[in-house]
Amino acid sequence: MKKLIDKQRVDYLESLEKFRGYSDLTIKSYDESIKEAFSYVEIIEEDSQTVINLMPYRIKIAHLNAKTISKKLSAIRGFVEYLNDNGINSVLKSDDSVKVAKTLPKPISHQHILEALEYADTQEKLIIIMLYTLGVRVSELSSLELNDITDEWVRILGKGNKQRDLPLINSTKKILDEYLGVFVLKKFLFEKKGEKLSENSLRYIVTKVFRKVGIKVTPHQLRHSYATSLLNGGAPIVDVSELLGHSSMATTQIYTKLGSALKQQNYNKAHPLCGLDD
Repeated sequence: MKKLIDKQRVDYLESLEKFRGYSDLTIKSYDESIKEAFSYVEIIEEDSQTVINLMPYRIKIAHLNAKTISKKLSAIRGFVEYLNDNGINSVLKSDDSVKVAKTLPKPISHQHILEALEYADTQEKLIIIMLYTLGVRVSELSSLELNDITDEWVRILGKGNKQRDLPLINSTKKILDEYLGVFVLKKFLFEKKGEKLSENSLRYIVTKVFRKVGIKVTPHQLRHSYATSLLNGGAPIVDVSELLGHSSMATTQIYTKLGSALKQQNYNKAHPLCGLDD
């Protein structure tokens, strides 16, 4: 089992670089966390499942701060998810989450998005535009079917199988029509050989395009950009929460904190007295 785990770990790290565009430093951190964890965890084969008991490792790292523990456990969870995706039926035991203070999301500026679009082909452009003007999750975009798109609306099946209808703005509709004039599709908006394009493939495309303008961007950051743009433009938070498909408005409120932080930064730059010493 140890040899199999080691091989899967190497493959997993390669996938993080190839499909998610993780930096060398992040990959190194993941590698260290996984190797460290698997030198302490208990692995039991039980009912055709590989049960990975994290308790010995949790005890080992208990003295660390909550944020560090959370990062280490996140790396383990991602790896175990990868094992399951690759035919190794695995389950984590003693995997209680660690609460950490939420950090503010990092949206991408409108100007950077426009710059990246100049380097994008038809499909890449539509992927970025759909994420930016609909605010959808990458999983929702991957599963989006042609039948769910009309001239004015896009119907999204979100978390918990909850449906929401999002307005399709004219500029996005124009790019969509151009795309549909080029690609022959069966069922999904983004396909490869008749199958929906995977979430990892969509992430890779976004990462690749923005790399051309020298920045690292994830699909989720484009969702952040969508939310903050709406709120900064005066959209009611209740409407933004519904458009994002949040189950609780408290989740959406983090974007209002971001807006306040940006306003403070802009104020500090703009006001003549802010640059003076006390």
